[in-house]
Amino acid sequence: MEMYVGLTDFEWYTFQMNKKYDELNFWRPGTTSFKALQPNDIFLFKLKKPYYAIVGGGYFVGYSQLPCDVVWEMFGSKNGTENEQVFYKRVLDYKRKNNMNLNNLNIGSIVLTEPFFFEQKDWIKPMNDWSDSIVQGKKYNINIGEGKRVYEEVLARIYNHNTVSTDNNHVVADRMVKYYEAMTKHRIGQGAFRVIVTNAYLRKCAITGEKVLPVLQAAHIKAFSEGGPNDLNNGMLLRSDVHTLFDKGYITIDTDYYVDISKHLKEEFGESESYDRYHGKRIENLPVRKEDYPLKEYLQWHNDNVFKG
Repeated sequence: MEMYVGLTDFEWYTFQMNKKYDELNFWRPGTTSFKALQPNDIFLFKLKKPYYAIVGGGYFVGYSQLPCDVVWEMFGSKNGTENEQVFYKRVLDYKRKNNMNLNNLNIGSIVLTEPFFFEQKDWIKPMNDWSDSIVQGKKYNINIGEGKRVYEEVLARIYNHNTVSTDNNHVVADRMVKYYEAMTKHRIGQGAFRVIVTNAYLRKCAITGEKVLPVLQAAHIKAFSEGGPNDLNNGMLLRSDVHTLFDKGYITIDTDYYVDISKHLKEEFGESESYDRYHGKRIENLPVRKEDYPLKEYLQWHNDNVFKG
């Protein structure tokens, strides 16, 4: 497991701490790719001057470069502002400050789940090897030096202990075992679900191949309201109209990933040619990794419980 410490400001910290969201978007004004972490790795928040302290963190879900309007639609105030106007202003202010192209409103989104924040009395002293030249963040090894010291202090606060002595290996080991057990239980929120599905399907509709991002939506195969999880294996990226028809049972995908168009679509609306052309065709746009494909049990659920036949 890896650990990354990212810089943020006091205003963002206080806003997020007071909201107590289940997920958040740690956005950046630029679009430099973020490859420091793998899913479930820990991401910590370090305040800029004059505070400097480490004040919380979260568990990394994924990274994506997205237009501001799409980011706001996905996360809303989980971006750290009360409304969209303030969000846009903050993005533009940061871009202007860093001499970035103001016509390019794409930003980098580091998506985190189950964020945690510390009250001021529990703030952690930052790494003593932190350079003033760092403007975004730094990756640390949790097994040695300052990375280990900060990581253990984070664990101590998460598990409501004031200290975890680096000399008490049994205590540290116990905390780490509990942490790794908890890693398998991290819940993915709706915003994170949309990001991981969008990335897995390479920003193209699974059925039509549509690439226009604003009209693409992350669809649950087994409905969230019916207990379907926010997991990649329960999602597909669909064009908005196809998503609507999928949810209403006029379109389904069988367990071999072939498209089935309901006869009721034409019977009820008199026109279905634009959708019929996909009938009987195997989905061409599936995730690169087979382990990310839709689970057949969710597809079967949709066929049995939603599809009109």
